[in-house]
Amino acid sequence: MNIGIIGLGLIGGSMAIDLRRRKFADSIVGVDADMINASAALRIGLVDELVSEDECVEKSDIIIVAVPVSAAMKVVCRVLDRFQKEGWTDKIVMDVCSTKEPIAKATMYHACRSQYVATHPMAGTEYSGPWSALPNLFDSKVCIFADQEESSPKAVETVSRLYDALNMRISFMSSASHDVHTAYVSHLSHVISFALANTVLDKEKDEKHIFDLASGGFSSTVRLAKSNADMWTPIFIQNKENLVKVTDAFIQKVQEFRDNIENMDEAAIRSFIDEANRIKRIIK
Repeated sequence: MNIGIIGLGLIGGSMAIDLRRRKFADSIVGVDADMINASAALRIGLVDELVSEDECVEKSDIIIVAVPVSAAMKVVCRVLDRFQKEGWTDKIVMDVCSTKEPIAKATMYHACRSQYVATHPMAGTEYSGPWSALPNLFDSKVCIFADQEESSPKAVETVSRLYDALNMRISFMSSASHDVHTAYVSHLSHVISFALANTVLDKEKDEKHIFDLASGGFSSTVRLAKSNADMWTPIFIQNKENLVKVTDAFIQKVQEFRDNIENMDEAAIRSFIDEANRIKRIIK
């Protein structure tokens, strides 16, 4: 396979590493609007060549769109337009975005829709850029295929083999269902982490106090606050309706817990914690 990657950050770069070393990719060309990122990706060997978007589409069997969700919708549509213009029926474009409904709506009636596979590999770190790319990032994680019935069986099978090379398990769901679930298990976690970091930073103006007093618990909880604003701002906006509902539900739980503490209601506090402990049966 000749692979083209548009967006050479954490996800695109990490995919490049493992697709190459696991012999799925014969060649990898890359595109990135940030020339610093692009040159770094070439220098550290993530890609064989830096090309334009048009060259990437022309030279690649599979085009992986790994840019922020605000740009991905336009990129996927441009790639499909090029497929249609050139009459290319064997090429495939896929995205790796954290929201799926906006792209689903934008591509719904495209003549080449069947050559697009909507995916979301549920893996990542709080870091960004090509220098953050890691081998084995996707191992044993889950990848969501959204609206797979809209893609051709051949395209789904080919992209499934790509994720098999990354050692990922595949789950299928609708784009709407995907966006609801990710609001709960991914997007809300980032909202909480950003809010917690700002709460502490507002109070603790002396950064040395934070450094000296922060335990492992605080560090792990606030880890996601290091995540890139350029990536997460459009995610929050695109998944606004689901995320507002989920955040309201979270605020209600925080208010309940706060009231229990204020009232020194030991039984209620204990019950709240015991109920939360059930998560241990799900997440080890």
